[in-house]
Amino acid sequence: MVLFKRKPVQFLQAPQLDDESTEVWHIPQTGEIFVTYEEYLHRMDFYKQPRFICQITGHSGLTFFEALKSELAGAEEVDQAFPEALKGPILRRIQFQIISRIDTLVDMIYDEFKADYYPGEAVTIHVGGERVAGVVRDKARFGGKMLPDGTMSPPYSRYFTTIDGRPGQEAVVEGEHIYRDRKIFTKSVLRSFIKKTVTREAWNGAPWLVKHDVAARYHIDTRVPPHLRYDNKVAERKQQQAQRKASHPTNGTQDINGAAGVLQSFGPARLPELKPAPKSHKALKTHHNQSARQHQDIHNDAGLLLGENPGLIPAMPGNQPFHFPVPFRQSMPPPPPVVAPPQPEPPPPPPPPKYPCEDILLEPRDDYVRPPLKFLCSDPPESVVNTGASNDKILMKSIGPLLETWDTLNVYCEVYKLDSFTFDDFVQALEIAKEDTPCQLFNEIHCALLKQIVSSEEDGGKLLIDLPELDEDSSEDEEESTAHTPEPEPEPEPKPAGRATRSSLAKLEAERMKAEAAAAEKTPEPEIKHRAHEALANFDWVDQLKKREFQDGGWELMVVGLLHQLSKKPRHTQACEELLAHLAPPDIEPSQETVRQQYSSLDLNHRVSVLQLLCLLTIDTKAFRRYMEECSENMTTYRKEKIDQQRQRKQAIEELKTLDDQRKILLPENLPPSPPAEEAQVTKANGDVKMADADESPEEDSDEVGDSDEDVPTRRNTRRGGNRAAERQRKREEQERKKEAELAAKVPKQSKQFIKVLKDIQKKEDLIKKCEEEIAVIDNDLREADCARTRVLGKDRFWNRYYWFERNGMPYAGLPTSSTAEAGYANACIWVQGPDEMEREGYIDMPAELQAQYFNRFKITVPQRKKMEEGRTSVFNAHQWGYYSDPSDVDSLLNWLDPRGSNELKLRKEIMAYKDKIVTHMEARQQYLSSVDEDEEKDQAKDKEEPKRMSTRTKAQTSAEPTSFRCLNWSNRVAIDELGHLHSEQPPPPKTKGRKAGKKGRN
Repeated sequence: MVLFKRKPVQFLQAPQLDDESTEVWHIPQTGEIFVTYEEYLHRMDFYKQPRFICQITGHSGLTFFEALKSELAGAEEVDQAFPEALKGPILRRIQFQIISRIDTLVDMIYDEFKADYYPGEAVTIHVGGERVAGVVRDKARFGGKMLPDGTMSPPYSRYFTTIDGRPGQEAVVEGEHIYRDRKIFTKSVLRSFIKKTVTREAWNGAPWLVKHDVAARYHIDTRVPPHLRYDNKVAERKQQQAQRKASHPTNGTQDINGAAGVLQSFGPARLPELKPAPKSHKALKTHHNQSARQHQDIHNDAGLLLGENPGLIPAMPGNQPFHFPVPFRQSMPPPPPVVAPPQPEPPPPPPPPKYPCEDILLEPRDDYVRPPLKFLCSDPPESVVNTGASNDKILMKSIGPLLETWDTLNVYCEVYKLDSFTFDDFVQALEIAKEDTPCQLFNEIHCALLKQIVSSEEDGGKLLIDLPELDEDSSEDEEESTAHTPEPEPEPEPKPAGRATRSSLAKLEAERMKAEAAAAEKTPEPEIKHRAHEALANFDWVDQLKKREFQDGGWELMVVGLLHQLSKKPRHTQACEELLAHLAPPDIEPSQETVRQQYSSLDLNHRVSVLQLLCLLTIDTKAFRRYMEECSENMTTYRKEKIDQQRQRKQAIEELKTLDDQRKILLPENLPPSPPAEEAQVTKANGDVKMADADESPEEDSDEVGDSDEDVPTRRNTRRGGNRAAERQRKREEQERKKEAELAAKVPKQSKQFIKVLKDIQKKEDLIKKCEEEIAVIDNDLREADCARTRVLGKDRFWNRYYWFERNGMPYAGLPTSSTAEAGYANACIWVQGPDEMEREGYIDMPAELQAQYFNRFKITVPQRKKMEEGRTSVFNAHQWGYYSDPSDVDSLLNWLDPRGSNELKLRKEIMAYKDKIVTHMEARQQYLSSVDEDEEKDQAKDKEEPKRMSTRTKAQTSAEPTSFRCLNWSNRVAIDELGHLHSEQPPPPKTKGRKAGKKGRN
């Protein structure tokens, strides 16, 4: 039964239809019928919410149909797995149980049935020293018997079993010689079986009831005993409340006080208990009736005590209405109770808000502004104050593809066989790579990407991606048709009527040229955007890529060929045509050399577009799918290892707790005694220890010196004051050692059991520490193997997305064997992306009605709040990016995030989890970039000092290189280690055995 908010889903009853031809809507899974389509849609929306729970498996966050499917599959699995022989006895034992928690019920049933077996159950028996499989045929249970000492022996059972594979042979065994397969009867299986077959109503004290169809199958009585029914429980509670009121009456005290006032001396009467006024009119009427009845009871009681007619009461003297004569004070009835007028209850205070809630529904804050963003591009969003650190050559539209390309190349560096590199080096390589400044990083990236598109000759030289075919035949036919079409014959020039002169001929020539110009204007020639087809006329880019001919502009022309063929796809036509117009412009004769020159001068934004297209093509290859499947399998293995380590740690913690309890028990017997006061050591002064008997040391020193006559003359000649002080210090140290030895002898030796417990505690602590270290390593492996998608840190109140690209898919600082591993970071920045179109329209630029409601509540609109709380820097759509690169910005951002909002609570949690790593990498980035700048300044200073040096030195040195760039320090070590050469180089000729064979042939 599917649960919603931990209660079974109640299906709607079928409506009554007067007309059978009425159109209805039906949900087959539930059998519900709806007359209107709106009701049907409303119910389907309810069923499609991910808020349902599968009762058997306990899985939550499912839609109704997913939970129903899970329940059906789980029920079938439980039916097949649970022993048939145990179903009936267990259900009879569960029927009418009033244990509220299912965990307690499962534990009780499991403890009762784990050593109990029933006819028809497959078991393993221990007969004659061997274990054989069998089936329980019958069971006999014997009760305990009285022993001579007065105790009762425990009851036991005997089982008559048949043995599999031995027809006609049976065995009679007791409980300790019969076993059940551990996997068949477990607490998890029992729990699933109970959830499938038993139900319980949602009131306190409700019994567990076997479902009717299951009870009929196993002949279980379903008649609920009277004392377990809901109405009887309610009546019992009412009776208990009435008895409680009778034992502590509220009105009885008033009656007693009233009677006492009549029988005894007239004293201060207790006022009636005042109750709050009832809310409803019905309750108000009941309240007045009860008050009237109460007053009537009081007067009746007074009448019984005084008689029906107490007689004439004398007039009251004076103006005091309650001043009676003394004889009449005891005979007067008590005054009527004062009834308080009903007062309306004040409205209840509004319930406190529940957090976390929707971020935008929190109160606006004008006391704290988000730290300002930095923009890498030259065109930040409008109305935004740029905070510097920008690159004049990058446009905002290229930031997203730039980050996407860098992340893909570093996450899948094993597939591309590329060494990891920092984001700053990547941007610099795209910026400075030119014909006169070759950059290995720039060339290796392009060659590695191209290698994933076409396999090598050794692997068959196949095209590994789907590309549209070029219409070569049609283009050739068009060229031939244009070549063979007859040219229109020129019209004969009109002959001059008279004698031809120079002026008349010039006039005719001018008219002819004017007519040709007009005809040319009427039939304009088609505009040629690029000449890529001419550049590829004698160049088969697939064949050259198969041979890995990348040198001398080879890979640049391969890129042109790939883009030209990819432009036939309508999706990529515009982007490819724009790139080809720069690589093979119509005003330059196309060749391999010109293409190389054009690529060298290509704009940085166009280079990013080329790399983005190449990356998009390569991620669809089989190599990528294979790598992602391997990572998925590795993650499964890591999760299993983590579960094992967590289980070991949990078991070690429990054992450590037991050992610690033993240590506390043994600790008082093994404590050392406190040292006596007279043996306490006095403080040290100037390195000399002053003891309590320090006055005796000089006398002992003089006695020992005078004992030997032979040493006196020599000692008098050689000894100095320093030697005497050293001798006294040595003797004091000896006395200290003697006293420490005496104290150690007085200390009782610790028991062997206590020492063993201490050793076991240390072992368990070491084991727990080792398990925690292993779990941390496995978590890091899981993070690096999670390469399917880039994980976002979270979103803020204005639906901006926050990324830290080292979060998953790569080592924190890149490959540890990278050529730029000393940088200590990969990207290091927290990147902020604006909201996508749907989020912007739904949460920020809302319709006017919703904006008006929001303004009435908070006196500010959402766009105004965004401007106020984000400050001078904001991103407004998903194509705009900003970043944080200072460690201080991380703390400021955490202070700005409000943990009461659902989005920012998750974002803050993620940033806090990786805060130490983020700050460390930001500091490493600052140090890396500043060290490179310092090196450049030193090189420039050396260049300035160079002419001042001697001529011999200047002759020995080579010409100074241009300013060094940090990206030039990168080298592709991965390709060199795995392939033996760079991607952009031809593989070295194999060291074949032909030379040796040739030498042998000559011999």
